[in-house]
Amino acid sequence: MVIKLPFGDTLYEVKPTKIIGLGKNYLAPNEPKENAPKEPIVFLKPPSSLIGPDETVIIPKKSKEVHHEVELGVIIEKRGKNIPREKAFDYILGYTVLLDITARDIISEAIKRGLPWTVAKGFDTFTPVGPRIVGKDELDPSDLEIGLKVNGKVRQLSRTSGMIFKIDEIIEYVSSIMTLEPGDIIATGTPEGVDLLKPGDVVEAWIEGIGVLKERVDVEK
Repeated sequence: MVIKLPFGDTLYEVKPTKIIGLGKNYLAPNEPKENAPKEPIVFLKPPSSLIGPDETVIIPKKSKEVHHEVELGVIIEKRGKNIPREKAFDYILGYTVLLDITARDIISEAIKRGLPWTVAKGFDTFTPVGPRIVGKDELDPSDLEIGLKVNGKVRQLSRTSGMIFKIDEIIEYVSSIMTLEPGDIIATGTPEGVDLLKPGDVVEAWIEGIGVLKERVDVEK
């Protein structure tokens, strides 16, 4: 899947070879630090799940419980393998807002049975991104407000400073496993407040300094 997003004065063609997600990269406000994972929990989403802003998230027939997860998306600029933490930002093109849409009923069952998360994370339309890309030199991503509304009501509200694993740590870890390619997207995890989406909902996800990603929700016909 290829989409185009504003990037400065141009339209940038986003064409990832892979979308890398992080599980549990925020703790709830009163959650003990002991619950934090010892290393990043990584999963993959297919590029075919990608859509741009002002499109439609489709709830598939296979799921009865689809949830929203707002995340800071990191877009990779150049190829890299075994990238040291101190050079991680050299490989970043910029940042965007990303929705990691998740079939919660499917992933809950997968976790119980020790199965992969691919089905729950991989349906078409399950990775909206936008509304634009902000260059790495224009934005400090370390402490930005991140939030999400459904039908005008706030459901998620936090700051990127709450990430357990920071962007440089994530890039170092992921690139030690797989080569990062230009256009690849890293979804850096979601704060508390994920909840159910239903047909007719309007989702507005935002990150300070980037903007608002707006999507509609419908059901598979």
